[in-house]
Amino acid sequence: MSPPALRWYALAGLVILLDQITKVWVLAAFHLHESITITPFFNLVLVMNPGASFSFLADAGGWQKWFFMALALAVSAWLVVMIRRHAGERLQPGAFALILGGALGNVIDRLRFGAVVDFLDFHVAGWHWPAFNVADSAITVGVILLLWQQLRHTSHD
Repeated sequence: MSPPALRWYALAGLVILLDQITKVWVLAAFHLHESITITPFFNLVLVMNPGASFSFLADAGGWQKWFFMALALAVSAWLVVMIRRHAGERLQPGAFALILGGALGNVIDRLRFGAVVDFLDFHVAGWHWPAFNVADSAITVGVILLLWQQLRHTSHD
């Protein structure tokens, strides 16, 4: 394996590590649905999400756990290949690594708990964004970076 690819896999590993450390802390410090106000727009809260992003399919009856795990593992395998192919670049493999780490961080939760541990709760005027975690944040930043790269690439054509 090439040293540039190892750097990106290490970034994915760091995302997994940070994600799991924060979840271990939240699970030890909070009871389910317990919430602590941090700022007027941000709380820490422990919720278990059996669905996908924004609780999509959370009430689907259990099959979604296996579907989301299979999907995340298939996408992760593709990302491993894409990181290797683009290892010498900067933005694209970094984005892939963030998505890879986030996807695998949430797969670990599904294996351990049957659901994803979410705890970051942003809100305004009584409206709460669905709670999320470090893995979700890494996936979101990775996708934004890929979109930004694509927009930059198409604007130069």
